[in-house]
Amino acid sequence: MIDVQIIDTPLHIPDCIHAVSDDRCGAVATFTGTVRNKTQNRKVIRLEYECYYAMALKEMEQLAALTIRRFDIQSISMHHRTGILKVGDIAVHIAVSAPHRAAAFAACQFAIDTLKQTVPIWKKEVFEDGEQWISAHA
Repeated sequence: MIDVQIIDTPLHIPDCIHAVSDDRCGAVATFTGTVRNKTQNRKVIRLEYECYYAMALKEMEQLAALTIRRFDIQSISMHHRTGILKVGDIAVHIAVSAPHRAAAFAACQFAIDTLKQTVPIWKKEVFEDGEQWISAHA
């Protein structure tokens, strides 16, 4: 089962976990990416995420399918936030269920690492003393 969403409202972690719950699985691994308060010694005020929605959603769906094919997992849920996020907000959440933990951990790490490399979602970091756009693949 694949559940992929890009939304402009706060992410709800239990929704991701519920989406991958499966009685055949003994493991659920999750990753939650949040907005930190400092980047390269500059105080972060907020992040602004933008994407080309159709392309980003298609890339995330392909990544989810690839992750299921590559690892011994049953389900994957990937939710990414767009819009303005303040320090502590959740930017991305991934949940993976598998019969065993090793596959769940490996699949979850593969999914977030590959998402950051391939999905066209851009962020602008806004600091106390300026702002900068960060590549979709940074």
